[in-house]
Amino acid sequence: MTVLAAGATVIALAAPGAATAAPDDPVTKAYDQIAALQAIKKSLTETERKLDSRLAIELRKRSDKATTNALPALSTGVAVSKSGTTEVEIRAEKVGNDLLARLRGAGAGIRFPSPSTGTVVVEAPLTALPTIAGWKDVTSVGLKHGAITGRQTDPNAKPATESKAEKTTRIETALRTAKAAAPKATASRSAIAVDQGSLVSEGDRTHAADTARTRYKVTGTGVKICALSDGVDSLADSQASGDLPADLDVLPGQEGDGDEGTAMLEIIHDLAPNAKLGFATAFTSEASFAENIRALRFDAGCDIIVDDILYFHESPFQDGAIAQSVNAVTADGAYYFSSAGNEGNTIDGTSGNWEGDFVDSGRGIGKIAGDAHDFDPGPGVQELNPLSPGSAGQIVTLWWADALLSSANDYDLYAINSLGNVTQFSQDVQDGDDDPWEILQLGAGSGQKLAVVKFTGADRYLQLSALRGRFVDSADGLLKGFSTPGVTRGHSAAVNAFSVAAAPANAPLPFDLEDGDPANPTGPYPNVFTRQSLPERFTSDGPRRVFYNADGTPITPGNFTATGGTVRKTPQITAADGTVTTVPGFETFYGTSAAAPHAAAIAALALSGNPGLSNDEIRAALTGTALDLTPAGFDNRTGFGVIRADLLLRNTGATPQPLVQAGTPTITPTTGDGDAYLEPGEQATVTLPAVNVGDGTATGVSVVVDTDNPLATVTPRSRSYGNIAAGASKTRDYTLKLAAGYPLGRPVTLKVRATFAGTLSPTDNNVSVATGQPSATVRDFAYTGAAVPIPDNDPTGVSATVDVSGVGFASSLTFSIDGTACNTTTGSTTVGIDHTFVGDLVGTLTAPDGRSATLFSRTGGGGNNLCQVVFDDTAATPFASALSTNAPFTGTWKPNSALGGLRQSSADGTWTLHVADRVGTDTGSIRAFSLHLTGYEPA
Repeated sequence: MTVLAAGATVIALAAPGAATAAPDDPVTKAYDQIAALQAIKKSLTETERKLDSRLAIELRKRSDKATTNALPALSTGVAVSKSGTTEVEIRAEKVGNDLLARLRGAGAGIRFPSPSTGTVVVEAPLTALPTIAGWKDVTSVGLKHGAITGRQTDPNAKPATESKAEKTTRIETALRTAKAAAPKATASRSAIAVDQGSLVSEGDRTHAADTARTRYKVTGTGVKICALSDGVDSLADSQASGDLPADLDVLPGQEGDGDEGTAMLEIIHDLAPNAKLGFATAFTSEASFAENIRALRFDAGCDIIVDDILYFHESPFQDGAIAQSVNAVTADGAYYFSSAGNEGNTIDGTSGNWEGDFVDSGRGIGKIAGDAHDFDPGPGVQELNPLSPGSAGQIVTLWWADALLSSANDYDLYAINSLGNVTQFSQDVQDGDDDPWEILQLGAGSGQKLAVVKFTGADRYLQLSALRGRFVDSADGLLKGFSTPGVTRGHSAAVNAFSVAAAPANAPLPFDLEDGDPANPTGPYPNVFTRQSLPERFTSDGPRRVFYNADGTPITPGNFTATGGTVRKTPQITAADGTVTTVPGFETFYGTSAAAPHAAAIAALALSGNPGLSNDEIRAALTGTALDLTPAGFDNRTGFGVIRADLLLRNTGATPQPLVQAGTPTITPTTGDGDAYLEPGEQATVTLPAVNVGDGTATGVSVVVDTDNPLATVTPRSRSYGNIAAGASKTRDYTLKLAAGYPLGRPVTLKVRATFAGTLSPTDNNVSVATGQPSATVRDFAYTGAAVPIPDNDPTGVSATVDVSGVGFASSLTFSIDGTACNTTTGSTTVGIDHTFVGDLVGTLTAPDGRSATLFSRTGGGGNNLCQVVFDDTAATPFASALSTNAPFTGTWKPNSALGGLRQSSADGTWTLHVADRVGTDTGSIRAFSLHLTGYEPA
């Protein structure tokens, strides 16, 4: 007989045929409640079976008093707003305009549609979900998939609550402070850190990156590193203080919310100060994260990508959408780094992970259908796995070894409190086209336990993870806590990803992970990491056993047990955390979220000094030079060990690389009518600079120039520039001739290829040369339609158009958001765009040829309304620096991206203004806007 503790009461689980417990004891209550839940599961209609079980029970509880009475302590975990809405993820046969229109008609707000994955995240009335699930093309309706970052915070600290307005005030106050204080050198800065900013991560020293940059003279030049995290709220603050560069790329509309991304970027900039940087949020949805990974590589040209995110819905047994995106970018030559996570490890006794084969205990749990899993690997039988007090409130996931969207084996998950009540559950229906997973969030209190039940189907390998919780022996010693290695999963365990564990750089984590824990380790700062360094106690362990290929085909057909599949070693390397940034809330940044960007930046130094290093080569160098940490040899907590930049660069033979690019040319007409303009039938001298932005001297520089039109010719086609020192430039003259029939006002695109001695050679740049004499006449084209409401918190946004004719090529272009009387009144009809909280908006202008420019993107804070605003490339002040106090937004501003790029083709045609609201609550409309175009004088 196996016994368990419920509070101070000792209770026996009855074997089959034994006398049942008293009807009022805690175990009987739990049995009855699980039986009630399973009775509901059996009674679900065809439509209800498409719903997440928690949604189905929540709806039953709201409509059926008997259900509520039968489950008095049960929490479904469904968050319902005051207006009765909840966020869900809908899977359908096709995600297109028809489905989105029907969803809007049912009262749903669109949050993220993903045609490629067949999913759409919406915020919908809870009562509308049965209707939506009843549509034939909808295959499932589940709660929105949640995610966590790899930041380690005090588990006993109360989460900060901050309104949208309070957050805006905090960020804008910090921005004013940063602008007022010029970047200053500090004592903590390393000798060559002139571009690192006001604070430098201690990881720069402990990884010997400062030494490596000095010794090998590589700084990240020629490499673009991009991060994915929650958001970059304080990006402008860090740029104003000099802690991030001004030319950092953010995917339009993908700024996200939060500041973990800003903190990660500061770490990267500290170690690789001359690398280009980029960012996109990973937090909109699982599908959005996957799409942004690809966009950073294939659209933004990122060489190294790093993230610190785990989605709860990432399968441990098959590469899902996010991991498949990682596979795609690494196959294209990118390096990918991801935090291993802060979910604990078995070596330090901090793990809440159990995985292994399902074992039939031979017993049901009370009246429930199905078979309870036996966690005890020995001769004993234990159907419940007890949790530590610190596990309260944590997310628990259960996965089993079926392919995604293919499971016909039905497992269920239950949480039971110290009084024997079922407090949380997850019992979705798996009947052949479902994911093999269940998820719940633990409630408050100690003495909680988990039970896994196979409702129907075959035995499978399982993974049960109380993420950032622990399986421990019960307080009375009657139940043993069983845990196993291998909590790292999902894209961090993708075959070509680098999964990064954490070790402290400086001061120890200043709080216990749970009461009574041993002291946290201390880092070596101001010294470097050595083999004696210790990892963080929270860092997640591997390995990862995978059973399916990305397409769902089994790796070992017929064997879905502990001897099947394939095992991936993870994590591979360890890097620093507990380091400083200037970002509020991240003054000391702990967690594998901080470790991953340190590793990515060190890899950037190696790539900067060895352009073209393959994934296999950098993997061999990183793992081969890592300092082995205890226990000896590769281990599933720290991988091959902690990395050091100096050892890596020595191993790879890094050398300073030149990087020559075309500069901005000077145009001097030499024939024609004697004016300052190059016109059809004339020629001009083009003085073209070649600039060495690299770390080493460029030798043998040669530049070849071609044009994009046969009616425009350049002579000579190529010229030698000799040698160019690092940071220097040289110019040479070319002759550009336009034929008499060259189109009036069409800019000439010079295709410039620079070759030089070095692996980064050649480089290709396009340089635009204006032609024609601009007209003095400005033509205005105004929107004359009705006001267009902007849907709240909907990335699909709304568009309004203006038709242009009779202009041809434009010599200048400005865009205005108009209005007759400017004010901050909510719902004002006299402004160009009335919208509370302009900082919610992303505005894009698209030319007839399809080229687009972002006018504004999530700036303006809590200010209301845009009125008589002119976006002009020549403006001194970027709209990206607009503050709430500038409202109503008027005057002339520089757009987020240059409008000049929209003048490469004829201006005649339809122009589109698209505005999307990316944050909830605030609303408004597009009312009035205009294009202001200047053509050319006849030649």
